[in-house]
Amino acid sequence: MSTFLHKLKVAFTDEAIRRRLLFVLGALFVFRALSTIPIPGVDHLVLEQFFANNQFLGLLNIFSGGGLANLSIIMLGVGPFITASIIMQLLTVMSPKMKSLYTEEGDAGRARFTQYSRMLTVPLSVLQGYGFLTLLQSQGVISGLSLFAFATNVVLIAAGSILLMWIGELVTEYGIGNGVSIIIFAGIVAGLPATVSQLAFAYSPSQLPLYIGFGLLALAVIYAVVIMTEAERPVPITYAKQSRGGMTYGGTSSYIPLRLNQAGVIPIIFAMSILLFPQMLINVLATFDIGGLDRVSGAITSFLNNQPVYAAVYFVLVILFAFFYTAVTFDPDSMAKNLQRNGAFVPGLRPGAATAEYFGGLITRLTLVGAVFLGLVAVLPLGMQMATGIAALAIGGTALLIVVNVVLDLLRRVDAQVAMREY
Repeated sequence: MSTFLHKLKVAFTDEAIRRRLLFVLGALFVFRALSTIPIPGVDHLVLEQFFANNQFLGLLNIFSGGGLANLSIIMLGVGPFITASIIMQLLTVMSPKMKSLYTEEGDAGRARFTQYSRMLTVPLSVLQGYGFLTLLQSQGVISGLSLFAFATNVVLIAAGSILLMWIGELVTEYGIGNGVSIIIFAGIVAGLPATVSQLAFAYSPSQLPLYIGFGLLALAVIYAVVIMTEAERPVPITYAKQSRGGMTYGGTSSYIPLRLNQAGVIPIIFAMSILLFPQMLINVLATFDIGGLDRVSGAITSFLNNQPVYAAVYFVLVILFAFFYTAVTFDPDSMAKNLQRNGAFVPGLRPGAATAEYFGGLITRLTLVGAVFLGLVAVLPLGMQMATGIAALAIGGTALLIVVNVVLDLLRRVDAQVAMREY
């Protein structure tokens, strides 16, 4: 406890850390202010009815940071940027040139890779904005818009999404933590009072055991997520002895920590994006007279409303994206080459191919455990919703995973900043 208080004191007394924290708070203030500015022509009464117990829009509202519920100018949130990031990550698997750009060309290559993601965000923002406005107009949520006003709204919300992406990147560069994750986190926390009030309004004395059970289960899930996120497998390594100028160096032992959940909350965000994007695309295509589109739209809508199938696909996608993201960010061959280049080796293994094979098998087993856990926790609230009929539980479960992971990542980064200042 004393160590924690000491680090907290350093975090608030050190000018550089305090400036970063204040920058994050300032960016979040701007984000929340933007989320209260609605686009023109919104019928708020119809909007409230449209959002009632709509799981699809509730999940999408997480990406918008709460801006979708108000139909604000940032109603798309960071969703287009996340979709663009997914597409770019998939291209690293299909294109050797993109993979080389992301993994082998250092900071310059990653900067170009990120720039491509930003550029792809622009058309995706326009596409998603058009689809949303078309859907909302067909439901009577937005009415009385001329063609010019409709086009203006599309440009407005696309610009809002790009602005939010820029704010997120500023937070990453000048603040502490991942800016996009922090924006999503802030939107979830801002929506907690509404969720609590919704559960309180629907409360009846007969549901008291259910609410107590849900509270205890939420605490257990938080504890399990913290344990699994912080869990790591230490791989022992030894540095070979080297003689230079009559002096002997090396011979020391250390270890490489491999996290059980390498991908963090990214697989959940990616899986949600993949599940939501087809519905967005159908809403856009619905404005055109395309034969057979009604059947496709009906099939997708039926799928989203079939909760057992939806939960099963969600579970599988979380696992697949956990393996995919880990494969993109962790290269066993590169790890083995770096160890060999630095004169280090894993005891009992030959440097080179044998070490790379060992790391590959180890990271696969670790990722399997972490991915299955992440998938189970992600679909657990959906199971609770099917059992209890309370829609808020399904949305709250996904939000809980994101919040816990973002808080842990933020605390870890603040601790790293404090340790760097102390040394």
